[in-house]
Amino acid sequence: MRTRGVVYVHSTPLAVCPHVEWALARVLGTPVRLDWASQPIEPGARRADYVWTGRPGTGGDLAGALKQWPMLRFEVTEEPSPGADGERIMHVPSRGLFRATASANGDIMIGEDRLRFLIANSKSHETLAHTLERELGSAWDAELEPYRLAADGEPVSLLTRVG
Repeated sequence: MRTRGVVYVHSTPLAVCPHVEWALARVLGTPVRLDWASQPIEPGARRADYVWTGRPGTGGDLAGALKQWPMLRFEVTEEPSPGADGERIMHVPSRGLFRATASANGDIMIGEDRLRFLIANSKSHETLAHTLERELGSAWDAELEPYRLAADGEPVSLLTRVG
């Protein structure tokens, strides 16, 4: 069974670029060459993305390989596959790693049992709202969004489901 996804390296120091490629190659078992571009929001930093294929769970392995450089800002997505949910993993230096189940269109999903637990243990509407924002990774999204927008106009890696 195979699945696919995308690694978005939103920012990395230039000196770390070859290490990122080697880490991805180690997980994927094949050489990886990224098309590095300047990251306009962070002078001196580079950005790149890479479409990958692998067994279910490869997204988590890729994120694990990249998190060894705590200064990286990155996202890893993995499409759902038969018997396996999709994933979205984000990393920002100030917050660390965020990992969540993702639907076929990329939305973060919170399971029914988890929602029931959060509702039952929230003392107020504000507490519940804050907890749901954390469960959705909103703080990670907010920190990554300027880096995503800075890449506007660059080629984008899109995944399309055929068949």
